[in-house]
Amino acid sequence: MSRLSLSFGCWDYDRVRPIVEGSVKPEGIELNWLNMPVEETFFRMMRHQEFDVAELSLSSYLIAKDRGFPNFTAIPVFMSRMFRHSGIYINTNSGIKEPKDLIGKRIGIPEYQLTACVWIRGILNNYYGVKQSDVEWFMGGEETPGRVEKVKVDLPPEIKIYQIGEEETLNELLESGKIDAFIGPRAPSSFLNGSPNVKRLFTDYASVEQEYYRQTGIFPIMHVVAIKDEILEKHPWVARNLYQAFLKAKEMIYDGFNQTAALKVTVPWLIPELERTKEILGEDFWPYGLESNRKTLEAVIQYSYEDGLIKNKLNIEDLFAKSTFEEYVI
Repeated sequence: MSRLSLSFGCWDYDRVRPIVEGSVKPEGIELNWLNMPVEETFFRMMRHQEFDVAELSLSSYLIAKDRGFPNFTAIPVFMSRMFRHSGIYINTNSGIKEPKDLIGKRIGIPEYQLTACVWIRGILNNYYGVKQSDVEWFMGGEETPGRVEKVKVDLPPEIKIYQIGEEETLNELLESGKIDAFIGPRAPSSFLNGSPNVKRLFTDYASVEQEYYRQTGIFPIMHVVAIKDEILEKHPWVARNLYQAFLKAKEMIYDGFNQTAALKVTVPWLIPELERTKEILGEDFWPYGLESNRKTLEAVIQYSYEDGLIKNKLNIEDLFAKSTFEEYVI
């Protein structure tokens, strides 16, 4: 029998390589991998629903579920996770020394609904007392003018958000001091190029993020894998088969990390870093599945609700294909 051909929009992660290279084959499925930057995948999936299966911003997915459109269902496979204390950048002349100094400041964001920004705002609000309404938000392209929200947002009136000029970029505004800070998933080029005017708010961010995990047990999720509902209506078995394939692919990556005769990854001290990661996060340090991620998912739903991005506190079980919740036994 022929395999079901599905388009798959996703960036080039190690954890998808076993699938796209064919060492792991989803049973009954042929994936046509379209390798794109995450911003392009998200934009095309949210605006035009172009792919059968796609990596998708968790924040955008929550908004879609809250509104009932576009119609996707996710499997609890998390392509991207990242601690986000590192994603706060400040102008060194702004007077900002600690998180509470952000109150009353002008902060740049590429899009209000970006998952990284949802996590950062949630952390600032819940752990440092900086509410969403305590600052002025300036939105636009980070490096290229003209960026807009990929999905229209309806924010509470107390949220003060402004679009920057048509020829302006957030990177330029941050370096010049026209905005005081910037939050987002990508480091601005002024920081990467060593500008003396831009630095991270948390310079020792790894220690801060590790302590955050020790206190909360939360490893922030950025992206899910979403399947168009029309596919699942015709072929409900697709969700479970894809989920099992992604689990197997991740285990292959773990196995590669554990090889000590030769390094699988181009990182000189991979082994001690792996040992340190397991000491903090456990053996399965990049968990898939609903139950292993319940606390993290509850947090991001709460943060999205506090942001005004979703109007309802979504039920976690309603977000994922139910066939991925349990295993059969013999």
